[in-house]
Amino acid sequence: MRNSLNRMIFILPLCFLFFQSKAQDTARRQTIEITCSYKPSLRNMVKINLYASPITADTSRPRLAYSIPPENLFFAYQPVSLKPLALQTDTSLKLGDRNQLKVGYGNLSTPYISGAFSFGDGKHNLGNVYGDYISSRGKIQNQDFSEINIRGTGSLFSAKNETYAGVAFAQHEYYQYGYNHAIDTFSKADIRRSYQDFSVNVGYRNIVNNELGINYDPHLEVHEFSRENKASETTLILNLPAEKRFSDAVSIKVAALGNFDKYQLKGSNTSISNNLFQLTPELVYYSDRFTFHGGITPSWNNNTIAVLPNIYAEAQLQQKVFMIQAGWVGRYISNSFRTLSGENPYMQDPSFLNNTKEIQYYGGIKATVGKHFSFNAKAAVISYTDMPLFVNDTTSGKSFVLVNASKLTNLQIHGDMNFISQDKFTLTGALDLNSYTGIHDQAKAWGLFPLKLTGSFRWNAFQQVLLKADLVAFSGAKALIKDPGNATKTIEKNMKGGTDLSAGAEFKLNKKFSVWLDFDNLLNSQYERWNNYPVYGFQVIGGILVHF
Repeated sequence: MRNSLNRMIFILPLCFLFFQSKAQDTARRQTIEITCSYKPSLRNMVKINLYASPITADTSRPRLAYSIPPENLFFAYQPVSLKPLALQTDTSLKLGDRNQLKVGYGNLSTPYISGAFSFGDGKHNLGNVYGDYISSRGKIQNQDFSEINIRGTGSLFSAKNETYAGVAFAQHEYYQYGYNHAIDTFSKADIRRSYQDFSVNVGYRNIVNNELGINYDPHLEVHEFSRENKASETTLILNLPAEKRFSDAVSIKVAALGNFDKYQLKGSNTSISNNLFQLTPELVYYSDRFTFHGGITPSWNNNTIAVLPNIYAEAQLQQKVFMIQAGWVGRYISNSFRTLSGENPYMQDPSFLNNTKEIQYYGGIKATVGKHFSFNAKAAVISYTDMPLFVNDTTSGKSFVLVNASKLTNLQIHGDMNFISQDKFTLTGALDLNSYTGIHDQAKAWGLFPLKLTGSFRWNAFQQVLLKADLVAFSGAKALIKDPGNATKTIEKNMKGGTDLSAGAEFKLNKKFSVWLDFDNLLNSQYERWNNYPVYGFQVIGGILVHF
C-alpha cells in the first residue's frame, strides 16, 4: 500500500506536468494558427480629388452695342430726287464675280451700258472702275437727255491703315423743252444745258485700333464743275473726323468740315465766293438701354457766325423691341451751282448762292417686331434760313429762276418701315408729310412736296430669278408762273401729283450670263416734277448682263 501510495505521489506530479506542457503546447499552437491565418494585403490607393478655385466674378457691364449687318444683300431703298427724264438704273442680281458688263436697249431710242471692273488682291491693294451711259429721245420736240458717268477708286493697305483715292468724270446733258411749242421756237444750242463735273478725292484712315485708341479718317475732295463754257465753279471739300474712345461706354468725337466754293459766270463780272466751315465736338455715351450724343456746332457761314445744337438721344423701353428718340440738332447745307443743278437741271445760271441753315426739334419711336420687321415714326419742327426755291421765268417759262426764302418752317411727320428676310425678300417704304408755314420773302414754298411716298420691293423668288419693283408718289407742289392774261404779272399754280411705278426682273442663265427687263412708269403717268416739264411716260428696256 505504501509502495502504491508512493507511486501515486510520484505519478500525479508527472501527470500534472504533462497536462500543463500539453496545455502550453495547445496554447502555443493556437497562437501560431492565428498568426498563420493572417494574409498580408496592400491598402487601396487613395484617389486624389482636384478642386478648382472659383473664378473671380466679372463686375464690368458690357455695352452690347454691336453693329450687326442685316441679313440681306439687297440694301434698303434710299429715296432720291426725281429726274423726270432719267430712267432709274435697276439693281442687278449679284453673282459674285469681280467684273461685269451690262448692256440694253429700250423704246424712245434708249441705249444703256454699264460696267464695273475690279483689280488687286483686296489685301494689299484694290482698284475699281465704274461707268455707265444712258440717253433717250422723247415724243416732245427737244425732249432729249443723256448722262455719262465714269469713276475710278483705289486703296493701298498697310498693317494698320488704308490710303484711298478716287477720280471721277460726269457729263449730264438736258434741253429746256418746257416752252409753248406752238408759239416759240428755239434752236438746240439755245436751250442746251450740258454740265461737266471732274473731281478727285484722297483720304487716309486707320483700319485697326491703335495704341492711343483714336479713330481717324481725314479726306479731301475737289470738284471742277462747269456748264459748257459759260459758267464754272471750283469746290474744295475738307473733312477731318476723329474719335477717341475712353471705354466701351464713353467716347468723344470731333470733326472739322469745310466747304469752299468759287463760282464764276463767264462773260460778266459775276463772281461769287460761298464758304462754310463747321466744327463739331461731341460727347457720346452708350449703354445697354440708352444712347446719348451731346455737342455743339460752331459754324462760320461766309460772314455769319452761329452756334448750332447737336443733342439727341435714344432710350429702349423694351430691350431690342421698342425705343423712343428725341433730339435738337442743327446743321448747314452747302448750296452750290453743282448741287442745285443736280436738283433742277433746267435752272438759269444763278446770280447768288446762299447756304441753308437748318434747326430741327424732333421726337419719335422705333420698334422691331420679330426678326424681320422694323419701323420708325418721327414728328419734327424744322426751321430753315435761306432756303433755295425755283420759279418759272416770266418770258417763255422754259427755265427756272433761283429765289430765296429767308425764313421757312416745316411741320414734318415721317415714317418708314422695312421687312427683310436674309437675301430672299426685301420690302421697304417711307412716307413724308410736310406743312410749310412762316415763309418770308416768298408767298409759297415753290416746288416743295407736301406729301411724298416711296417704296421698294426685291424678291429673289428662285435661285435664278430676281423680281423687283419701285414706287414714287407725291402730291402736287406750288408753282409760280406768268399770268397768261397779263405778261407783267405772275400767278400761283397748283400742280398735280404723280405716281411712278417701276418693275423689273432678272433671270440667270448660267454663271456668266443673265438677261434683264425693266419697265418704268407702268401707269404711264404724265406727271410734272417741274412745271412745264412732263416726263416720258411708259418705258421698257432690256438686255444682257455678263460676269467675268
